[in-house]
Amino acid sequence: MKRLIVAAGGGGDAVAAAMLHAALYSEDETPALILTYSWDRLIVDPVPGPRSPADFIGLRQLTPHVWAVPGNATLKPPHAATLPRLAAELPHTFALIDPYARATGITRQLNELIAHFTPGTIDLLDVGGDILAHGDEPTLRSPLADALTLAACTRAEAPVRLLVAGPGLDGELPADVLRPSLGPLLTTLTPAHAKTISSVLRWHPSEAAALLAATAQGARGLCEVRDAGLLVPLTDEGPTVHEVDLPAALADNRLAQALLNTTGLDEAEQRCRDICGTSEIDYERTKATRLLSTKATDTDLTTLLTRLDEFEKAALTRGATHATFRRVAEELGPRGAERHEIGKLITSASPSVWKLSTQSSCRAHR
Repeated sequence: MKRLIVAAGGGGDAVAAAMLHAALYSEDETPALILTYSWDRLIVDPVPGPRSPADFIGLRQLTPHVWAVPGNATLKPPHAATLPRLAAELPHTFALIDPYARATGITRQLNELIAHFTPGTIDLLDVGGDILAHGDEPTLRSPLADALTLAACTRAEAPVRLLVAGPGLDGELPADVLRPSLGPLLTTLTPAHAKTISSVLRWHPSEAAALLAATAQGARGLCEVRDAGLLVPLTDEGPTVHEVDLPAALADNRLAQALLNTTGLDEAEQRCRDICGTSEIDYERTKATRLLSTKATDTDLTTLLTRLDEFEKAALTRGATHATFRRVAEELGPRGAERHEIGKLITSASPSVWKLSTQSSCRAHR
């Protein structure tokens, strides 16, 4: 039976969708169809914002308005994306959400897939839970993508089940804030489910999916994430997946309501600014400009290891027990081969999440 999973925010949600499929539909021999944005962090794609089908070469058309991203697809310069490699390494089909087609256009994409594949289930998956935001929360950092897919899914021509995995793991809305909106516990992810994406997390930059897998493997403590070093609790609630009432989520999400009839991404982004004060694309534009003004320099591995030691000591004093590889990479700023070497030193049983220690494993490699 074909399962359709909509990755609400793209990126890590698409990775987590593969883990969700293993947890809920292990009896199915048919891989899932995962509908997702191609929207990567600047550490991957230097161009702010999501990618459209026009940015790719080698897509495979599924329906009149939906294209699959095969493993051999490429991006037109200067764009880059993780989706082709994800499609090459996992058995599932990854179809591209086109956010430039507005919420009604995404609904059209969804309905075409429903008509063509007649999926047995349709799940809208969000890791962390910011899809349940009202829009005015001070900790909210990336509401646009999730609100756009939420708005689109409420008008689908088949029932859509909204699922929130890992409440609070995206570092936006704390689990305590989300808990009253969460519905019944659907499943708790296990090390076996995490193993299905472990190879992907050794290179994929998603922090939320990495923390979801890490908590499923038993990681507990406080993890530093993002360039700002936010502390995210890793608790027994981390690997849980909850069902949430979809109409209630729309009724609570002011941004999603405002996006229902938008005519394009520019208008959607302006609605996001009006309601939330800014948009994640604004943040990416500002950061991209800052990165362009910062001259990149090569750093020898010995110097990087010294800085890594210093980072680890400082993070421990801040109360952290773990740090994501993305957090470390953005703090140290390694390039190419250096980043690869640092990654080999700090990743272990939980890919992309480094367990800090007063007896650093990296010091033994110096």
